[in-house]
Amino acid sequence: MRFLWPEVLWLLLAVPLLVAAYVLALRRRKKAAVRFGSVALIRDAMGAGMFLRRHVPPFLFLLALTLAIVGIARPATRITLPTMQQTVILAIDVSLSMDAQDVDPNRITAAQAAARAFVEDRPPGLRVGLVAFGGNAILVQPPTTSREDLLAAIDRFELQRGTATGSALYAALAALLPDSGIDLTSLEIKWDSVRNLRDASQFQRDRPAMKQADPVPPGSYDNGAIILMSDGFKTVGPEPLDAARIVAERGVRVFTVGFGTKEGGMVRANGFSIHVKLDERTLQQIADKTHGAYFQASTADDLKKVYRDLNARLVMERKDVEITFLFAAAASTLLLVALALSAIWSGPLAQR
Repeated sequence: MRFLWPEVLWLLLAVPLLVAAYVLALRRRKKAAVRFGSVALIRDAMGAGMFLRRHVPPFLFLLALTLAIVGIARPATRITLPTMQQTVILAIDVSLSMDAQDVDPNRITAAQAAARAFVEDRPPGLRVGLVAFGGNAILVQPPTTSREDLLAAIDRFELQRGTATGSALYAALAALLPDSGIDLTSLEIKWDSVRNLRDASQFQRDRPAMKQADPVPPGSYDNGAIILMSDGFKTVGPEPLDAARIVAERGVRVFTVGFGTKEGGMVRANGFSIHVKLDERTLQQIADKTHGAYFQASTADDLKKVYRDLNARLVMERKDVEITFLFAAAASTLLLVALALSAIWSGPLAQR
């Protein structure tokens, strides 16, 4: 437990002073009681428990005062509560390598099934946006709560050449933070326009223009997250880890899902068969850099488990929550009990 206003705790020094004052007052009353002929007769007349009862209300009052001071210091503790995240951007790889069949029936079909499951099982009120990326990255569905629009957009995915993972992160960040001023114009270069290696190298160095912003701690953005689903190595566009650094500086977490098996699979393109592998290392680094998490899924059933886990992570989160109300309630209760006991044992009610 920590305190938002710890300087208020200095007021606790008043508690031992009040205890000392109370003890001093008791001693004075004891000296005054010597004037009676027999203190034992008074004790017998008042009852055996009266001397103990007279100290209970003051004790409860001091305890209530202590709790009240601690409450004023605004105590906070770390508990698990529903997170404030309201928007999730799904960035889904639609490159040709997603046609590999090492995931049954193939990677893209499994990805679409998992995305549909995520949309179907999403928490109430959670907005979801869709980014499809191959040779370029396109926001195919702005964030919405419409189940029908999201499912229709998922069904429209078409495979394309190239894998622009860095572009996907920038596009997802722009969709999540529209006020970030990210200019995606330079990223809207299709793979077909890259005619030679020199053009491709130049395209890899391009980065979108964006507003200057002071970096914030990674993972500190509570209103949204990005889920990046991919299977292969980046072949075009900005560097993924460079884009991940920009995302992390804005506090957004990226959860990455790796499609395919470690052995990889075959895919046919333009009459050629190509063996494609899963780039787990880059996906893991993206997740680590942004304080997200990486999941490896090799079958459709595994993907469903991944998305259930992602839903849990997006819905529940450990946060520092102020618990002043608990101390205030306890202090008020003890104060009322002290007043009631004082009235019953030594106040007007005691004479009835």
